[in-house]
Amino acid sequence: MIGSTAAEHGPHVVGATVTPIAVADPPLLNSVGVHQPYALRAVVQVHTDAGITGIAEAYGDDPTLDRLRRVIPGLTGLDVFDIHGLTRRVSAALAGVEADTPTELIGVASVAKAVAATVAAFEVALFDIQGKATGLRVCDLLGGAVRPAVPFSAYLFYKWAGHPGGDADQFGAALDPAGIVAQARHLVETYGFRSLKLKGGVFPPDDEIAAIEALRAEFPEHPLRIDPNANWTVPTSLAVAERLDGVLEYLEDPTEGIAGMASVAAQTTIPLATNMCVTTFADVPRAVATDAVRIILSDHHFWGGFRASLDLAAVCETFGLGLSMHSNTHLGISLAAMTHLAAATPLLTYACDTHSPWQVEDVIEPGSVVIRAGEVTVPEGPGLGVTLDEDALGRLHEQYLRCGIRRRDDVTPMRAVAPDWTGARPRF
Repeated sequence: MIGSTAAEHGPHVVGATVTPIAVADPPLLNSVGVHQPYALRAVVQVHTDAGITGIAEAYGDDPTLDRLRRVIPGLTGLDVFDIHGLTRRVSAALAGVEADTPTELIGVASVAKAVAATVAAFEVALFDIQGKATGLRVCDLLGGAVRPAVPFSAYLFYKWAGHPGGDADQFGAALDPAGIVAQARHLVETYGFRSLKLKGGVFPPDDEIAAIEALRAEFPEHPLRIDPNANWTVPTSLAVAERLDGVLEYLEDPTEGIAGMASVAAQTTIPLATNMCVTTFADVPRAVATDAVRIILSDHHFWGGFRASLDLAAVCETFGLGLSMHSNTHLGISLAAMTHLAAATPLLTYACDTHSPWQVEDVIEPGSVVIRAGEVTVPEGPGLGVTLDEDALGRLHEQYLRCGIRRRDDVTPMRAVAPDWTGARPRF
């Protein structure tokens, strides 16, 4: 009704809790260095006057925690259906905040991105509350599920058997084509993945081409992709693209920046994908004008949440771009959020990324988000359809307090084996 007030709606926010946690993380190698022994996440709980609490998951580094906590006082009284109001309140609370990102692997830091990531964390929790209040799943609140299950890709990593100075982990080493094929075989047999992605930019390109060729021989029907995280020059990118033409479904961020990507795209038929050079809406016009990318890998964590991600899908459809989802180290709350969003996104042209098989600890009760046949079935509602395990949350928070890690750093752990390591790119 015209002139209705927020008081006629509801529930309303009465407070929020942000709990930083640390989860064990294998020594996964990438273009910058190697994962630390623990990855940082934050569990966001938004409380309402109806006694309903919504949950979300965010990065857990110090700058992210600071931004989340700055926003909390201004959320009191917010109607959980007022997402525009959430954006206004976050923007006001973070006016003048220092730009920062939890990892350079998701693009250049900006204040706009800091605001978007903070909005995203609270927006997911508000949608969880909306679902619990109405009995609807998040995907239904986002327009309805267009698919009952969401396909995910196996995420392959070069890795050591264990962290320097530590014991071997349950995953073992993978440092050559045979090791990558064995890793892929395990993930396919365990989870039924039907596409494969290799995190590249670690070893000389000839070695990584050999790994892709070995994967093609072992898995002739599986779509393949490689992501060197901009660790190749334009000439190297073109040389790799020539060798792998007809083998890859797409090549992700081979080189740095929109200009570099456009130079590669102009000379290869392999579609280029990105989660590094197009990470905000402001990046899209130039990328489209220069034909730098054919696929954008979205991520609700830093694009601004569910609704912004649906806006991105509409933009991609308008300009004939493909769409999938980027992944960083994440737990079950994020996997559930990704699944609901992907289920409600008509334009989803490639299987999504996920780190989930690499995580051996979680904060949700098991069974609600499970990868089978390479897919995650949309959790049954209401809301996200997952339940927070309070005991696990407390245990992983204690692990956070003990481990001493406060932001992601792939360079320092690498110096344990390469003292002069800088992580500077491009290296090849």
